[in-house]
Amino acid sequence: MNVHFWGVRGSLPAPLTPQQVQAKISAAIQRIQPKDIATESARAQFTASLPDWLYGTTGGNTPCVEVTSEGRTKLVFDAGTGLRVMGRLGERPCDLHYHIFLSHFHWDHIQGLPFFEPAYNPQAQLDIYSPFDHIKERLEEQMREPYYPVRMDALTKNIRFHVMEPANPYMVGDVTVSAMRMSHPGGSFAFAVEGQGRKVIYASDVELRPSDFERTAEHEAFFGGADVLIHDAQYTVEEAYTKQGWGHSAFCYVIDFAVAWNIKRLYLFHHDPTYDDRKINEILQSARWYASYIAQDAVQVYLAVEGQDVRL
Repeated sequence: MNVHFWGVRGSLPAPLTPQQVQAKISAAIQRIQPKDIATESARAQFTASLPDWLYGTTGGNTPCVEVTSEGRTKLVFDAGTGLRVMGRLGERPCDLHYHIFLSHFHWDHIQGLPFFEPAYNPQAQLDIYSPFDHIKERLEEQMREPYYPVRMDALTKNIRFHVMEPANPYMVGDVTVSAMRMSHPGGSFAFAVEGQGRKVIYASDVELRPSDFERTAEHEAFFGGADVLIHDAQYTVEEAYTKQGWGHSAFCYVIDFAVAWNIKRLYLFHHDPTYDDRKINEILQSARWYASYIAQDAVQVYLAVEGQDVRL
């Protein structure tokens, strides 16, 4: 099973600003010594030595995560602006069959669908799933004038909509997908993908509550022992305290959650659009320190970064 991040920002797209690019260039120049530019190999070594937040970027597209099973089933979790990039750069399945799971219908999770190029191919097949009802009507609404000039009926006619029952796992190709309601204004659902002895959980737009830590059979079956948890970690503790009820989590609460459910790898996701790459990297370092302090590195903490692959 392979996980690929196409969009990792929350709330709205956050492209690099000219000021941020200039700040990166300035910070890189300040690190240069004469020996670093003496030869081509020295220059290559210098750029490779730059910290990730400086040499690259976390990315600015809104949520879209692709999971490809061993049997090459293509699952897509949320249809933010990252879906547009996936449609242009991603490896297309031989049968052009995509399974798209929507956690909820806030704009940052559906705004990429009108720009998903494969959806306009009449041979493409789209199966769209959500535990919310009226899926088609909700998606059609954003593709009507005056919001968008192309109606949804311009997409492939091979679209099917599936209202999921959270208690019932769905067999999709060679994996199963189940859903769990989480706390978020208007509601949101996490998804668990299981197959080939591996489990990945996608939990975007979640404000963790004490009830999420309760040792129920339902929670144990859904969260327990997952290999990878992709989880909303939009806030610092201070922000989470002042933004209670906004529907997002602080990174330290997410680490507590991963430890509680014996999850091996945690990817911090749904990054705040006001954070630059340096700020997000500082959060990662704080998160790793906290994980080491409370769990002696029992859980490995990473950032969800656009373009990144996670192989299980």
